[in-house]
Amino acid sequence: MIMIYPSEITKKWPHRPLSEVVDFLDSKRKPITQKDRVPGPYPYYGANGQQDSVADYIFDEPLVLLAEDGGHFGDADKTIAYQVEGKCWVNNHAHVLRPKKDVDIRYICRHLERYDVTPFITGSTRGKLTKTAANNIPIALPPLEEQRRIAAILDKADGVRRKRKEAIRLTDELLKSTFLEMFGDPVTNPKGWEVRELGDCVKDIESGWSPKCDTRQAEPEEWGVLKLGAVTYGHFNPDENKAMLPDDVPRQELEIKTGDLLVTRKNTYELVGASAFVQMTRPKLMLPDLIFRLRLIDGIDPVYVWQTLSQKTMRLKLSGLAGGTAGSMPNISKARLRTLPFPVPPQLLQLKYREIFNQFWLKKEHQKESEEISENLFNSLLQRAFRGEL
Repeated sequence: MIMIYPSEITKKWPHRPLSEVVDFLDSKRKPITQKDRVPGPYPYYGANGQQDSVADYIFDEPLVLLAEDGGHFGDADKTIAYQVEGKCWVNNHAHVLRPKKDVDIRYICRHLERYDVTPFITGSTRGKLTKTAANNIPIALPPLEEQRRIAAILDKADGVRRKRKEAIRLTDELLKSTFLEMFGDPVTNPKGWEVRELGDCVKDIESGWSPKCDTRQAEPEEWGVLKLGAVTYGHFNPDENKAMLPDDVPRQELEIKTGDLLVTRKNTYELVGASAFVQMTRPKLMLPDLIFRLRLIDGIDPVYVWQTLSQKTMRLKLSGLAGGTAGSMPNISKARLRTLPFPVPPQLLQLKYREIFNQFWLKKEHQKESEEISENLFNSLLQRAFRGEL
């Protein structure tokens, strides 16, 4: 994504401080501690969106909420403002803005949501955008009709972008339901598949090597070492790597290959045991010490194993295998990983699922391409809008 920088905003429209564009309704905000919240139908909003639902409300009108503290300040991939409507409650971590006359609410929200407010932030650990500072944020204010025109164009492009993202999410959900329909939950095993220990399904569990690396990502011609993030979220991401230092000699037997099955051995309890199948990869990436590579026996399909290990119930089993001393990161040993009870359906059924998975994967790749196009279009329109070029 992109950010809107004050220096790049067009000068062909008058610039007004935010205090002249909106009314701050911050004095009406009320935080409610978790234990004091009574569940109800009304959204309870904070700096980055809805946090809860409560039994009462403070506001009942279209508003823009701008993060005060705890916001994603300086993060180009996330927004710091969003629009709300209807009955709601807002805590004291978000400024509450009501647009003044001749200010379109959608325009002001678009102007603020990706604004680089870092020059206005105070505090080194938890950045805060105080009301005094927010008052002085410069806003480019074209005539109302132009505001509406810009907002309509951006809303339409954003709608396309969101639909593309939703299509990918639905594809993922359909694949998950297909897996459960074919195999059932891997822990309760309702279909009665043969259950073995995972150790009986693998030839070897390989450990990697983690030499000291540069903090930057490896260039295409350089060797890199995978970071945990390459596997943490259940899909292989080769961009999550660190460049090896020039004097270190890579261990080529640890190079990541297409078809590899990877499992994190060390992470937080929520993330330890995450797995990923390497559908595609770039060359010269090495397996780190924090990730295992599973070599499977004949008759066991790696995609089936990956999808089984990724199910929520199995993830809980995996995190239960982790141990560690107080203050250390939970770790799954090879010996304990081998003891994991693992359902083994017929090979033909595993291969049938592999075919289905491949079809879904191709479909999702096309969807990702469409999403990237819509994302780039939205970013381009957003930049052009506030440069006065739309």
